[in-house]
Amino acid sequence: MSINLNEIAKQFQLEGVVAEVAPLGEGFINDTFIIKTEGDSPNYILQRKNKKIFSPIPAMMENIQNVCLHIKEKVVAAGGDPMREAMTVTPATDGKLYFLDDEDEYWAVCQFIDDTIAYEAAETPELAYAGGKGIGKFQSLVADLKHPLTDILPGFHNIRFRYKQWDEVIAKDPVGRKAEVAKEISWIESRREEMLDFWKLVEDGTIPTRVTHNDTKVNNILFDKKGDVLCVIDLDTVLNSTVLNDFGDAMRTYTNTGSEDDTNLDNVTMNIEIFKAFTKGYLEETKSFLTEKEIEYLAFSAKYITYEQVLRFLMDYIDGDNYYKTKSADHNLIRTHAQYKLLTSMEEQFDAMNAAVKEFY
Repeated sequence: MSINLNEIAKQFQLEGVVAEVAPLGEGFINDTFIIKTEGDSPNYILQRKNKKIFSPIPAMMENIQNVCLHIKEKVVAAGGDPMREAMTVTPATDGKLYFLDDEDEYWAVCQFIDDTIAYEAAETPELAYAGGKGIGKFQSLVADLKHPLTDILPGFHNIRFRYKQWDEVIAKDPVGRKAEVAKEISWIESRREEMLDFWKLVEDGTIPTRVTHNDTKVNNILFDKKGDVLCVIDLDTVLNSTVLNDFGDAMRTYTNTGSEDDTNLDNVTMNIEIFKAFTKGYLEETKSFLTEKEIEYLAFSAKYITYEQVLRFLMDYIDGDNYYKTKSADHNLIRTHAQYKLLTSMEEQFDAMNAAVKEFY
């Protein structure tokens, strides 16, 4: 990278003297670095935000700040530590929540929270339970946030929007793949009415719109050294939507016994014990504010989000692999089959999923 990261760091209101700026993590969406300072000054996380994914970046940063400040108020009121139990955005020297460099790239900084534990996967019921409490705690803290958030990901988890894209791709069949996936297309079409019936409840307000995180993997939750939930991080995707999207997406990733692109479909099933554990933790934090209709569709949301992912992988395959990065010509089709196997496993265990929701609610 030709950019002088130390010069970028100087554009922000940091405490202390910068000792080092080093890469942090793999950076699938944003480029992420840690700013280490001298002495007892705090360290920081520096990110170059992906303007191809998130737009507009200034509005995204306003979303993050609004959520962070709201959570801090709630933490203070409860006698907690707002610097550890919420993200802290560090402004640029001009007071903005971002810095725009000479190449029109956006940079943002937040304070690093030290002495924490993060997990890459929730492979045990105990971790799934903790993950459920983490996402549930986040949702409960922002349940009364009335400030509207800017939609920086239009159409995200909106199945009507996805069907519009789907129908256009099917009609065009740009690379001539439609005929070979007639069976897979039938998987999508046979469930269209069911999925639209659910989404209509969101559109008409029967299922309320709230603040949602939209990236609920377990490594976006920080735990303290005792193993208790500290805070949720990586707030780039916060939006106003249904909280069921957060629950459903968590279940799509937490409960899958295989990989998202598993070539051995025997590996792929939904682990009902992981589902139960996450649901228990989640409802302990959220049942005080969730409506009866949200509870009714909680288990369904796992099917909904998984179905959406089947559709998106298949749609990208038919479209010529323009959205997802692929490792082979049939990679998106492999993903389609693996996600569909997960979906059918959820459908087979749907009664047990609903029973778990009822038990813990």
